[in-house]
Amino acid sequence: MKCMAYIGIGSNLDNPIDHVQRAIDEVKQLPLSRLVAASSLYGSKPMGPQDQPNYINAVAQIETQLAPITLLDSLQQLEQDHQRVREQRWGPRTLDLDIVVYADQHIDHPRLQVPHIGMHERNFVLYPLAEISPQLKLPDGTVLQQLLDNCPLADLTKLPL
Repeated sequence: MKCMAYIGIGSNLDNPIDHVQRAIDEVKQLPLSRLVAASSLYGSKPMGPQDQPNYINAVAQIETQLAPITLLDSLQQLEQDHQRVREQRWGPRTLDLDIVVYADQHIDHPRLQVPHIGMHERNFVLYPLAEISPQLKLPDGTVLQQLLDNCPLADLTKLPL
């Protein structure tokens, strides 16, 4: 069964713009999936420890037949291909790929929480998501605009590329 999924993409190490752009290209190659849209790139301050470089973020929309955990495994393999090292929560990384929304599903799995548990407070997810899917409704019926109304743009900047 085909469904829409949204993937948050972020990087703040080793030429983060290149990592994010390559990740978007690599998402196009996922099996049983098709890239529908990709947002612009955005710059943001780190969410966690502030003694790290700023992030580059984007969101990709895909149509996929991959089951959620299979999609997660594929995305984690892409992170590994980019030499992702998990040393510190919210620490610096070459690539971070998160399933933000998967169809109209609520997923509560030890490895995966969808909709992404922190998306409602992350402007670097919500604004790129709104760029590519402004009418999106979350599985609980919340309209994306409601989340945007409660999450200021703050220091998030759209990159002129």
